[in-house]
Amino acid sequence: MDMLFFDNIDKLGRIVLTAVMVYALIVITTKISGKRSTSQLNNFDWIVTVMIGSLGASTILLEDIPFIEGGSAIVVLYLLQFLVTKYASISPPFNSMLLSEPRIVFYQGQYLSDAMQAERLTQQELESAMRADGIHNLNEIEAIVFESDATLTIITKNAKAAYNDTVSETLLPLTD
Repeated sequence: MDMLFFDNIDKLGRIVLTAVMVYALIVITTKISGKRSTSQLNNFDWIVTVMIGSLGASTILLEDIPFIEGGSAIVVLYLLQFLVTKYASISPPFNSMLLSEPRIVFYQGQYLSDAMQAERLTQQELESAMRADGIHNLNEIEAIVFESDATLTIITKNAKAAYNDTVSETLLPLTD
């Protein structure tokens, strides 16, 4: 029971020192790797971020993982993320394999149930996004797009002309 709050000063000192070093490493590598590592995350970025967090926590708390080993693993993940996303930006086929495509889930007053089912979205989630955008009438909406970063983009009928080029070429076909 006496070790519930404190074991010994050496362990505590190691944890504090390692936490400071891991924190500094993650701040520096995040700064070097650019905005992508902290922007709205797609599935791939989210998985890498969770892995980096797990490695950081393990390096801080587990005595059998020296800082150089945990830190090296963190740097390697950032490097791999940078290389993969760099290649994805110049190779559309690789990008398509890596990231999910945006999908129209609501179009011209109709919920597209097949698309919603494929993306595991509910009507309530779409309606919540509409309310968040200040839209209270389905007739105001041209389309709702479920983006590859799992956000919902609402295209109003007033904004349709501005979106025509990007909507027609990048979205999965309408099926329902």
